[in-house]
Amino acid sequence: MRIAVIGCTHAGTAAVNQIIATHPETQVDVFERRHDITFLSCGIALYLEGTVKRLEDMFYSDVETLSKLGPNVHMHMGHDVVAVDAKAHQLTAQNLDTGEQFTQPYDKLVMTTGSYPTVPPLQGISVPGVLMCKNYDDARAIKASAETAKTIAIIGGGYIGVELAEAYSRTGHDVIFINGVHGVLAHYVDRDIAALIVKELEAHGVTNFLDETALKFDSDGKQVYIQTDKGERHADLAVVATGFLPMTDLLVGQVKMMKNGAIHVNDYMQTSDPDIYAAGDTVAVHFNPTGQDQYAPLATNAVRQGQLAGINLFGNKVKYMGTQSTSAMRIYDKVMACSGMTAKRAKEAGFNVGAVTFTDNYRGEFMPSTTTVTMRLVWDQDNRQILGGQLFSAYDITQSANLLSVMIQNKNTIDDLAYVDMLFNPHYDKPWNYLNLLGQVAQHHADELGK
Repeated sequence: MRIAVIGCTHAGTAAVNQIIATHPETQVDVFERRHDITFLSCGIALYLEGTVKRLEDMFYSDVETLSKLGPNVHMHMGHDVVAVDAKAHQLTAQNLDTGEQFTQPYDKLVMTTGSYPTVPPLQGISVPGVLMCKNYDDARAIKASAETAKTIAIIGGGYIGVELAEAYSRTGHDVIFINGVHGVLAHYVDRDIAALIVKELEAHGVTNFLDETALKFDSDGKQVYIQTDKGERHADLAVVATGFLPMTDLLVGQVKMMKNGAIHVNDYMQTSDPDIYAAGDTVAVHFNPTGQDQYAPLATNAVRQGQLAGINLFGNKVKYMGTQSTSAMRIYDKVMACSGMTAKRAKEAGFNVGAVTFTDNYRGEFMPSTTTVTMRLVWDQDNRQILGGQLFSAYDITQSANLLSVMIQNKNTIDDLAYVDMLFNPHYDKPWNYLNLLGQVAQHHADELGK
């Protein structure tokens, strides 16, 4: 069998490793525009703040490693696939170094082209001093530009925007944080948790212009002038981090897609064309809280889907379990972790939503030290199933988000959370774990709503 893999970051690399591990006789042709693979863009902020000294350490594999998997792996680096003919089972690729084009047949295709940063419809987005943030080259450019900048403006309140604001507040820069289209981390947390994050940014010197939308950029070569719907802000450097869209133009009209271009796949990562599989940022994930497809470009989704595509190319064997889009981020000495839906998004999806926010110390007050955990739980009032959870604390609550993820996936209720068996040790928690207590508060609130 001859398999073509288009794109080789997280999903593509996982697919190639899996294919060769179980079917080393398979011919695999990998086409990648860049000359590097597997860059962890989530590490950009760590590099910018100096925690990671070498940006090159953010690559967890390389072309040589994949090439050494076997003689049947052919890495076409610096090659752009310009067309795919699904009916003819062939693709057209261009060598970006020589300009040469050629066609190549395939038996099955794995589409793992990833995503690209959304470029907001702003005037002057390409003026000097305005940069995007996505890949290795972007990170190098931002780092170099920041060395001579005093004031840096971050536009966009998603994960990357918040992480960049934190990173540059750690390195002695004056940071302006502008976010107006949606609330801060609105896809992940409700406003009460977002307020705690904003408070941390402010406590570390970040100047927040929230509920303020950037409209236009100008530059005099020394400073960037950002016109918003509330006034004008200026900085030495502006970094735009406003989200991502799937890179799927090659298959438009050939497989089923969402309106934004994300490819629909079945439980085996197979598209509507049985010989084309897709994974990673190119696809719509099966979002378990709603049972519907949605777009959630996360590395965790990509590596799982890529490996599953590599397995199921040879027959439907392992189903994709779907996702709760579980994630976490560090904010100075605090941690935010979440899984599932916010109350706002659950209401927009048509659920009869119940939600509570609860704060308690993670362990007993008699211990030499303790700290608070602020938690928010979202559930369906009609059947009491958990839809989402958010946690914020100086204590490491990341594994608690993983527990909530499993409970959402398994359709557990707030009543299950209230009484599920959890360990007790004075070093780690109370006789009632803080998640048990959150479930019990939710029970009380749900009962009151039901009266």
